[in-house]
Amino acid sequence: MDRLHLMTVFVAVGEEESFAGGARRLGMSPPAVTRAISALEARLGVKLLQRTTRYVRVTEAGQRYLDDARRILGEVDEADEAAAGINAAPRGHLTVTAPVLFGKMFVMPGIVDYLSRYPETDVSALFLDRVVNMLEEGVDVAVRIGPLPDSSMRAIKVGQVRRVLCASPAYLEQHGIPQSPQALRERTVIAASGVSPAVEWKFGPESAPANIKLKPRLTVTSNDAAIEAARSGLGITRLMSYQIAPHLAAGELKIVLSEYENAPLPIHIVHRESKYGSAKVRSFIDLMADRLRADKHLN
Repeated sequence: MDRLHLMTVFVAVGEEESFAGGARRLGMSPPAVTRAISALEARLGVKLLQRTTRYVRVTEAGQRYLDDARRILGEVDEADEAAAGINAAPRGHLTVTAPVLFGKMFVMPGIVDYLSRYPETDVSALFLDRVVNMLEEGVDVAVRIGPLPDSSMRAIKVGQVRRVLCASPAYLEQHGIPQSPQALRERTVIAASGVSPAVEWKFGPESAPANIKLKPRLTVTSNDAAIEAARSGLGITRLMSYQIAPHLAAGELKIVLSEYENAPLPIHIVHRESKYGSAKVRSFIDLMADRLRADKHLN
Protein backbone atom coordinates (compact mmCIF):
# COMPACT_ATOMS: atom_id res chain seq x y z
CA MET A 1 0.00 0.00 0.00
CA ASP A 2 1.04 3.61 -0.56
CA ARG A 3 3.00 4.88 2.43
CA LEU A 4 1.18 8.23 2.59
CA HIS A 5 -2.14 6.41 2.46
CA LEU A 6 -1.09 4.26 5.41
CA MET A 7 -0.04 7.37 7.33
CA THR A 8 -3.38 9.03 6.57
CA VAL A 9 -5.29 6.02 7.87
CA PHE A 10 -3.15 5.82 11.02
CA VAL A 11 -3.61 9.53 11.79
CA ALA A 12 -7.39 9.21 11.39
CA VAL A 13 -7.58 6.16 13.69
CA GLY A 14 -5.16 7.67 16.21
CA GLU A 15 -7.04 10.97 16.43
CA GLU A 16 -10.48 9.34 16.53
CA GLU A 17 -9.23 6.63 18.94
CA SER A 18 -11.42 4.24 16.99
CA PHE A 19 -11.12 2.08 13.90
CA ALA A 20 -14.79 2.72 13.08
CA GLY A 21 -14.33 6.47 13.64
CA GLY A 22 -11.28 6.54 11.40
CA ALA A 23 -13.19 4.60 8.74
CA ARG A 24 -16.10 7.06 8.84
CA ARG A 25 -13.76 10.04 8.62
CA LEU A 26 -12.01 8.65 5.54
CA GLY A 27 -15.05 7.08 3.89
CA MET A 28 -13.47 3.61 4.06
CA SER A 29 -14.77 0.29 5.32
CA PRO A 30 -13.61 -0.80 8.81
CA PRO A 31 -11.93 -3.97 7.43
CA ALA A 32 -9.93 -1.83 4.97
CA VAL A 33 -8.79 0.41 7.82
CA THR A 34 -7.79 -2.61 9.90
CA ARG A 35 -5.76 -4.02 6.99
CA ALA A 36 -4.02 -0.67 6.47
CA ILE A 37 -2.99 -0.41 10.14
CA SER A 38 -1.75 -4.01 10.15
CA ALA A 39 0.27 -3.35 6.99
CA LEU A 40 1.80 -0.21 8.52
CA GLU A 41 2.77 -1.97 11.75
CA ALA A 42 4.25 -4.87 9.74
CA ARG A 43 6.24 -2.43 7.58
CA LEU A 44 7.62 -0.60 10.64
CA GLY A 45 8.03 -3.66 12.83
CA VAL A 46 6.50 -1.87 15.81
CA LYS A 47 3.13 -1.81 17.55
CA LEU A 48 1.47 1.59 17.04
CA LEU A 49 -1.95 1.02 18.60
CA GLN A 50 -3.11 -0.65 21.79
CA ARG A 51 -6.47 -2.32 21.06
CA THR A 52 -9.10 -3.66 23.48
CA THR A 53 -12.81 -4.28 23.05
CA ARG A 54 -13.46 -0.91 24.71
CA TYR A 55 -10.89 1.48 23.26
CA VAL A 56 -8.00 2.12 20.88
CA ARG A 57 -4.97 4.07 22.16
CA VAL A 58 -1.64 4.92 20.58
CA THR A 59 1.44 3.34 22.14
CA GLU A 60 4.47 5.42 23.10
CA ALA A 61 6.06 4.65 19.72
CA GLY A 62 2.69 5.29 18.09
CA GLN A 63 2.45 8.78 19.63
CA ARG A 64 5.84 9.74 18.19
CA TYR A 65 4.86 8.34 14.80
CA LEU A 66 1.50 10.14 14.99
CA ASP A 67 3.21 13.49 15.57
CA ASP A 68 5.63 12.89 12.70
CA ALA A 69 2.89 11.64 10.38
CA ARG A 70 0.76 14.75 11.05
CA ARG A 71 3.71 16.97 10.19
CA ILE A 72 4.60 15.03 7.04
CA LEU A 73 1.04 14.97 5.73
CA GLY A 74 0.72 18.68 6.46
CA GLU A 75 3.87 19.42 4.49
CA VAL A 76 2.63 17.29 1.59
CA ASP A 77 -0.61 19.29 1.49
CA GLU A 78 1.32 22.55 1.60
CA ALA A 79 3.68 21.36 -1.14
CA ASP A 80 0.67 20.57 -3.33
CA GLU A 81 -0.71 24.05 -2.71
CA ALA A 82 2.65 25.66 -3.49
CA ALA A 83 2.91 23.68 -6.75
CA ALA A 84 -0.61 24.78 -7.70
CA GLY A 85 0.59 28.37 -7.56
CA ILE A 86 0.95 31.23 -5.09
CA ASN A 87 -2.37 32.65 -6.30
CA ALA A 88 -4.35 29.46 -5.66
CA ALA A 89 -7.57 30.14 -3.77
CA PRO A 90 -7.37 29.19 -0.07
CA ARG A 91 -9.31 26.04 0.70
CA GLY A 92 -9.55 23.43 3.40
CA HIS A 93 -9.77 23.35 7.19
CA LEU A 94 -7.99 25.81 9.47
CA THR A 95 -7.68 25.56 13.27
CA VAL A 96 -7.06 28.80 15.17
CA THR A 97 -6.54 29.48 18.88
CA ALA A 98 -6.50 32.64 21.02
CA PRO A 99 -7.28 33.72 24.62
CA VAL A 100 -11.02 33.70 25.36
CA LEU A 101 -11.83 37.42 25.49
CA PHE A 102 -9.25 38.39 22.88
CA GLY A 103 -10.66 35.73 20.57
CA LYS A 104 -14.21 36.95 21.06
CA MET A 105 -13.37 40.63 20.60
CA PHE A 106 -10.69 40.60 17.89
CA VAL A 107 -10.14 37.19 16.31
CA MET A 108 -13.75 36.16 15.70
CA PRO A 109 -14.53 39.18 13.49
CA GLY A 110 -11.43 38.29 11.45
CA ILE A 111 -12.57 34.67 11.13
CA VAL A 112 -15.98 35.79 9.88
CA ASP A 113 -14.27 38.07 7.34
CA TYR A 114 -11.97 35.22 6.25
CA LEU A 115 -14.84 32.76 5.77
CA SER A 116 -16.78 35.37 3.79
CA ARG A 117 -13.83 35.98 1.47
CA TYR A 118 -12.87 32.35 0.94
CA PRO A 119 -15.94 30.10 0.55
CA GLU A 120 -13.89 26.88 0.21
CA THR A 121 -12.51 27.18 3.77
CA ASP A 122 -13.83 26.19 7.18
CA VAL A 123 -12.44 27.10 10.60
CA SER A 124 -12.32 25.61 14.10
CA ALA A 125 -11.74 28.33 16.75
CA LEU A 126 -10.28 27.27 20.11
CA PHE A 127 -10.65 30.21 22.49
CA LEU A 128 -8.90 29.09 25.67
CA ASP A 129 -7.06 30.86 28.49
CA ARG A 130 -4.16 28.40 28.36
CA VAL A 131 -1.20 27.88 26.06
CA VAL A 132 -2.23 25.32 23.46
CA ASN A 133 0.39 22.88 22.16
CA MET A 134 -0.03 23.63 18.48
CA LEU A 135 1.54 20.42 17.21
CA GLU A 136 -0.21 18.03 19.57
CA GLU A 137 -3.62 19.69 19.15
CA GLY A 138 -3.38 20.25 15.40
CA VAL A 139 -3.51 24.06 15.54
CA ASP A 140 -2.46 26.00 12.44
CA VAL A 141 -2.42 29.56 13.80
CA ALA A 142 -2.31 30.97 17.35
CA VAL A 143 -2.60 34.49 18.71
CA ARG A 144 -0.40 34.80 21.79
CA ILE A 145 -0.10 37.64 24.32
CA GLY A 146 3.18 38.02 26.22
CA PRO A 147 6.81 36.98 25.68
CA LEU A 148 7.26 33.93 23.50
CA PRO A 149 9.40 30.94 24.50
CA ASP A 150 12.08 29.80 22.10
CA SER A 151 10.57 27.37 19.59
CA SER A 152 10.53 26.35 15.96
CA MET A 153 7.37 28.39 15.41
CA ARG A 154 7.28 31.51 13.29
CA ALA A 155 5.93 34.64 14.99
CA ILE A 156 4.73 37.97 13.64
CA LYS A 157 4.27 40.88 16.05
CA VAL A 158 0.95 42.64 15.45
CA GLY A 159 0.48 44.88 18.48
CA GLN A 160 0.75 45.22 22.24
CA VAL A 161 -1.46 45.55 25.30
CA ARG A 162 -1.02 46.80 28.87
CA ARG A 163 -1.92 45.26 32.18
CA VAL A 164 -4.01 47.94 33.92
CA LEU A 165 -5.80 48.64 37.18
CA CYS A 166 -9.36 49.91 36.93
CA ALA A 167 -12.48 50.63 38.93
CA SER A 168 -15.86 52.25 38.41
CA PRO A 169 -16.21 56.04 38.75
CA ALA A 170 -18.68 55.46 41.61
CA TYR A 171 -16.17 53.38 43.59
CA LEU A 172 -13.39 55.93 43.07
CA GLU A 173 -15.66 58.80 44.08
CA GLN A 174 -16.62 57.04 47.28
CA HIS A 175 -13.19 55.68 48.27
CA GLY A 176 -10.79 58.01 46.48
CA ILE A 177 -8.19 57.34 43.79
CA PRO A 178 -5.22 55.36 45.14
CA GLN A 179 -1.94 57.25 44.78
CA SER A 180 0.46 54.30 45.09
CA PRO A 181 0.37 50.49 44.77
CA GLN A 182 0.71 50.21 48.56
CA ALA A 183 -2.63 52.01 48.92
CA LEU A 184 -4.35 48.97 47.35
CA ARG A 185 -3.99 47.20 50.69
CA GLU A 186 -6.63 49.57 52.04
CA ARG A 187 -9.04 49.07 49.12
CA THR A 188 -11.41 46.35 47.98
CA VAL A 189 -9.53 44.21 45.46
CA ILE A 190 -11.07 41.92 42.83
CA ALA A 191 -8.67 39.25 41.56
CA ALA A 192 -9.14 37.50 38.23
CA SER A 193 -6.94 34.48 38.86
CA GLY A 194 -7.18 31.04 40.42
CA VAL A 195 -8.72 30.37 43.81
CA SER A 196 -5.77 31.45 45.93
CA PRO A 197 -6.74 33.49 49.00
CA ALA A 198 -3.90 35.93 48.24
CA VAL A 199 -2.38 37.50 45.13
CA GLU A 200 0.86 39.32 44.39
CA TRP A 201 0.77 42.10 41.81
CA LYS A 202 3.98 43.35 40.25
CA PHE A 203 4.39 47.02 39.39
CA GLY A 204 7.01 48.76 37.25
CA PRO A 205 9.31 50.16 36.20
CA GLU A 206 11.36 47.05 35.36
CA SER A 207 14.48 48.71 36.78
CA ALA A 208 12.85 48.97 40.21
CA PRO A 209 9.81 46.67 40.38
CA ALA A 210 7.57 46.47 43.42
CA ASN A 211 5.66 43.34 44.39
CA ILE A 212 2.56 44.01 46.44
CA LYS A 213 0.86 41.14 48.25
CA LEU A 214 -2.89 41.60 48.53
CA LYS A 215 -5.85 39.72 49.97
CA PRO A 216 -8.74 40.07 47.50
CA ARG A 217 -12.26 40.55 48.75
CA LEU A 218 -13.44 38.68 45.64
CA THR A 219 -11.54 36.12 43.57
CA VAL A 220 -13.00 34.93 40.27
CA THR A 221 -11.77 32.56 37.58
CA SER A 222 -12.92 34.55 34.55
CA ASN A 223 -12.06 38.02 33.34
CA ASP A 224 -15.70 38.66 32.41
CA ALA A 225 -16.72 38.17 36.04
CA ALA A 226 -14.00 40.54 37.28
CA ILE A 227 -15.13 43.20 34.79
CA GLU A 228 -18.75 42.91 35.91
CA ALA A 229 -17.79 43.15 39.59
CA ALA A 230 -15.70 46.26 38.94
CA ARG A 231 -18.43 47.86 36.83
CA SER A 232 -20.90 47.30 39.66
CA GLY A 233 -18.70 49.37 41.99
CA LEU A 234 -17.32 46.60 44.20
CA GLY A 235 -13.65 47.48 43.95
CA ILE A 236 -10.42 47.62 41.91
CA THR A 237 -9.31 44.89 39.54
CA ARG A 238 -6.37 44.25 37.23
CA LEU A 239 -6.94 43.25 33.62
CA MET A 240 -5.57 43.65 30.11
CA SER A 241 -6.27 47.00 28.50
CA TYR A 242 -8.12 45.45 25.54
CA GLN A 243 -10.48 43.58 27.87
CA ILE A 244 -11.91 46.78 29.34
CA ALA A 245 -11.64 49.03 26.26
CA PRO A 246 -15.43 49.15 25.60
CA HIS A 247 -16.13 49.95 29.25
CA LEU A 248 -13.52 52.71 29.31
CA ALA A 249 -15.08 54.25 26.22
CA ALA A 250 -18.53 54.05 27.83
CA GLY A 251 -17.29 55.70 31.04
CA GLU A 252 -18.13 52.62 33.11
CA LEU A 253 -14.53 52.07 34.24
CA LYS A 254 -11.49 54.27 34.82
CA ILE A 255 -7.80 53.36 34.87
CA VAL A 256 -5.81 54.13 38.04
CA LEU A 257 -2.09 54.03 38.89
CA SER A 258 -1.12 54.14 35.20
CA GLU A 259 2.28 55.57 36.11
CA TYR A 260 3.11 52.27 37.86
CA GLU A 261 2.24 49.99 34.96
CA ASN A 262 4.64 47.33 33.72
CA ALA A 263 6.02 47.37 30.19
CA PRO A 264 3.41 46.54 27.50
CA LEU A 265 3.00 42.90 26.50
CA PRO A 266 3.52 42.01 22.83
CA ILE A 267 0.87 40.31 20.70
CA HIS A 268 2.09 37.79 18.14
CA ILE A 269 0.50 35.65 15.47
CA VAL A 270 2.27 32.30 15.68
CA HIS A 271 2.22 29.52 13.12
CA ARG A 272 4.05 26.27 12.58
CA GLU A 273 7.36 26.31 10.75
CA SER A 274 7.11 24.71 7.30
CA LYS A 275 9.02 24.60 4.06
CA TYR A 276 6.04 25.69 1.99
CA GLY A 277 3.49 28.42 2.55
CA SER A 278 -0.06 27.08 2.73
CA ALA A 279 -2.52 29.37 0.95
CA LYS A 280 -5.15 28.92 3.66
CA VAL A 281 -2.68 29.75 6.47
CA ARG A 282 -0.91 32.54 4.61
CA SER A 283 -4.20 34.26 3.68
CA PHE A 284 -5.53 34.04 7.23
CA ILE A 285 -2.33 35.43 8.75
CA ASP A 286 -2.24 38.31 6.26
CA LEU A 287 -5.87 39.20 6.95
CA MET A 288 -5.57 38.93 10.73
CA ALA A 289 -2.27 40.83 10.89
CA ASP A 290 -3.77 43.74 8.94
CA ARG A 291 -6.84 43.84 11.19
CA LEU A 292 -4.91 43.68 14.48
CA ARG A 293 -2.26 46.22 13.45
CA ALA A 294 -5.02 48.65 12.45
CA ASP A 295 -6.91 48.37 15.76
CA LYS A 296 -6.29 51.38 17.99
CA HIS A 297 -6.79 49.32 21.16
CA LEU A 298 -3.75 47.15 20.33
CA ASN A 299 -1.16 49.85 19.74
